[in-house]
Amino acid sequence: MGWVRRLSLRARLLLVSVAALAIGLASGGVVLVAVLNFALLRTVHTETLDTARAVANLVEQDALSDPIPATPGMQVQVVDEQGRVRAVSATTDRLVPILYPDELRDLPAGQGRMIDGDRIGLPGPVRVVTVPAGRPGDPVRVLVARSTADVEQGVYLLRITLLVAFPMLVVLLAAVSWRVLGAALRPVEALRSGAEDITGGARSDRLPVPDSRDEIHKLAVTLNGMLHRLDAARARQRAFVADAAHELRSPLTNMRTELEVAQRIPDRTDWPALADDLLTDVERLSRLVDDLLLLARADDATTRAVAPVETVDVGGLLADIAARYPAVRYTPPTLPLPTEGEPDALGRVVANLLDNAVRHAASTVTLTADADDAYQRITVCDDGPGIPAADRERVFDRFTRLDDGRARDAGGAGLGLAIVRELVRRHHGTVTLSDAEPGLRVEVRLPKS
Repeated sequence: MGWVRRLSLRARLLLVSVAALAIGLASGGVVLVAVLNFALLRTVHTETLDTARAVANLVEQDALSDPIPATPGMQVQVVDEQGRVRAVSATTDRLVPILYPDELRDLPAGQGRMIDGDRIGLPGPVRVVTVPAGRPGDPVRVLVARSTADVEQGVYLLRITLLVAFPMLVVLLAAVSWRVLGAALRPVEALRSGAEDITGGARSDRLPVPDSRDEIHKLAVTLNGMLHRLDAARARQRAFVADAAHELRSPLTNMRTELEVAQRIPDRTDWPALADDLLTDVERLSRLVDDLLLLARADDATTRAVAPVETVDVGGLLADIAARYPAVRYTPPTLPLPTEGEPDALGRVVANLLDNAVRHAASTVTLTADADDAYQRITVCDDGPGIPAADRERVFDRFTRLDDGRARDAGGAGLGLAIVRELVRRHHGTVTLSDAEPGLRVEVRLPKS
C-alpha cells in the first residue's frame, strides 16, 4: 500500500470515495436483487396457493369441471389417496401426478416446493403447492404447479442492468467527485503556493484568505496571525540585537580608548586611576550582560531556569534592600506581608526600582509596603521629574530611555523597568506608574501567600 501514500491528497480522497461508492452500490445491488427475487417468489407462491384453494372449494361443492380452468403457465391436478389423477387442467398429464409419491407425502398442506419444470413440461423451475380437499370418506389433494421462468427472467434482466449501469455510474460520480475535490482543495493549493512564495522571499504578503467561511478560511486566518506574530518577533529580535550591540559598544569603546592612550604615553598614565576606570566599565558590561541574559531566558520558557519558590516576607526583603541605599527612606510595615516567590528575583525588582528612583530623584526617595484584600503592595516614590502619562507604557520596553533620562543617566541601558515587569509578571503580579505630586510613584502588587 506504499503507492497509495505517494498519491496526492486529491487522488487519495477520490480513491477512498470511489471505493466506498463501489462497495455501497454493489451491496445495495445485491440486496435489491435478493429482495426482489424473494418478493416475486412470494407472489408466485401466494398466487399458486390461492388457485389451489379455489379448486379445493370447487371440489367441496362438487362443481369441479373437467378440464379445470387455469391460467397459462400453471398446471392443476386433483389426486386421490391412491395417487390416481381424478381431474386436470388443460395441458396437464392425466396419468402421472405432478409430484412423486414421497414428495407428495412429505409436503405439508398449504406449503410449496420447487421442482424441475422439465418433469411436467413447464419452462424453468416450478413452484408446486398442495391443498387437501374432498369429503372425509373420499379425501383428495389439489396440486397446483406454477412456472417461475418469468420471475427468473426479470431478476436476470435486473442483474444485467445493474452490472452495466453501476460501473458507468461509478465512473460518472468519480469524474464529478474529481471536479468537486479540485474545487474544494483549490484554497489549500492557494495557501501552499502563498507559503512557498513567502518562504522563497518572492513576497512578504500574507497568505490568501478564501471568501468561504469554512475550515480553510479559519486555517488561513490562523496562519496569517502566526505569520504576523513571527514577523513581530523577528522585528523585536533584530531591534534587541541592534540595541544590545550598541549598548555593549559604548563601554568597550571607552575601555579601548583608555588603554590606547595609556599605551602611547605610559610615563604620564595614572595606572591606579586607569584600573578604577576600567573596573567601572567592566562592572557596567557585567550588569548589561546579566540583564540581557535574564531577558533572554525570560523570552524562552524552555530554557528558563526554575528557581525554588518559597514564602518571602516582603517587609524583611525591603529592609535588606533599603539598607544598601542611604538616600532611601524606608517605612517598615506593622504586620508581616508574606508572598510566594523567588527571593533573588523579588530583590532584583526592588533594587531596579530603587536604582531608577535614586538616579532621578531631586532629594527624596521613599519605600513603603502594605496590603489590600488580595495583594501585597510595594511602593517606591521619588521627587524627580517623573514620566509623562503618554510614555508610561513605553518605558517598560527594552532599551527605552526618555530624552532627559538619557541625558542625566550615563550608566543605564534602558533594561531596568523591562526586567521589573518580566519578573513581576512571572510572580503573577502587576507594576504600574503614576504621579507622586511631584515626581513618580511606582506600585508593585504581588499575590498574598
